Amino acid sequence: MMNHVFIILIALGLIVGMFNALSDAMKADTLEQRLEILKTRGKNITDSVVNMAQTAVELCLDYIAMMALWLGIMKIADESGLVKSLVALIRPILVRLFPRVPADHPAMGAMLMNIAANMLGLDNAATPMGLKAMKELQTLNAEKETATNDMIMFLAINTSSVTLIPFTVFLWRANTGSVNPFAILVPTLIATSCSTIGGPAMAHFLGKFLGRTRDYYDEFKAGKDLSKLDDDKEEDQPVKL
Repeated sequence: MMNHVFIILIALGLIVGMFNALSDAMKADTLEQRLEILKTRGKNITDSVVNMAQTAVELCLDYIAMMALWLGIMKIADESGLVKSLVALIRPILVRLFPRVPADHPAMGAMLMNIAANMLGLDNAATPMGLKAMKELQTLNAEKETATNDMIMFLAINTSSVTLIPFTVFLWRANTGSVNPFAILVPTLIATSCSTIGGPAMAHFLGKFLGRTRDYYDEFKAGKDLSKLDDDKEEDQPVKL
């Protein structure tokens, strides 16, 4: 689905760009001027592609470093027992939000770290923990091609992004010369509170209405190897010729 969306966006961008270039070229008086306008537009497009490719590589490198840092912190917190202690502290809330995720499953700790980072407005820190949480939630998913209700609930909470202190936005505003970088604090609290209530509430309602997919909650609680269950399920599927 996303491949089709990107293809459509690229095609629309090319069509609009060509139309604008031809429209500007037709306004020129001579053929030489029209060719020069088209040549300039082509050079601008080439320069933009090169610059965006460089930006993409720099962004990936930044995220690799951030992911390595926070995955390391997550590992230390997990080994020290800090994650289990925090999960136990807010377990009554998490159990209601994620009823099919065992409290001692690694996904619970990753979701906790992600939500905490989002609440502090640390977007770059929240991203690797969000990816880690989704990966762990997928291990509990018996229908790998369909998201579970808990995965959808976590996505709703993550995208609604409850933010108590938006440090990242404060930093951007300060770096761009804002007179009062902290002026958005109250509006941010109001907006994110509304979205955080509305998103999970809708996910919960739709989950109740549409039902839930099959998961490995009982198998995990019984101490079974979930990866082996997936392997056995793949072996049972008929071979397509």
